[in-house]
Amino acid sequence: MPQSLSAVYIHLVFSTKNRRPLFRDKVNREALHAFLGGISKRLDCPPILIGGVEDHVHLYLRWRPDANVSDLMRAVKARSSKWVHDEFPSLGEFAWQEGYAVFSVSKSQ
Repeated sequence: MPQSLSAVYIHLVFSTKNRRPLFRDKVNREALHAFLGGISKRLDCPPILIGGVEDHVHLYLRWRPDANVSDLMRAVKARSSKWVHDEFPSLGEFAWQEGYAVFSVSKSQ
């Protein structure tokens, strides 16, 4: 039976709109990172590492070869934005910035 093997890793970076430092609280920031990890896992792009600071996040994922980066980012941003509005209503002005950065990386990095 034919087999295919893919081991592609990507590093995604995106920020809050206008780089607003809305996630100063470490507990809230870690909850966001955990939620982002759950989204990427459900989209078959398992997280290796997720982190960030008060105004942006980094996602290091194993990439699904049949996926499209823009589709992944649209889903991640939309689902996490809804979650942030539901979980942290005091951040009513929250939004993600439109763009993002994506890099292919070696797992050893």
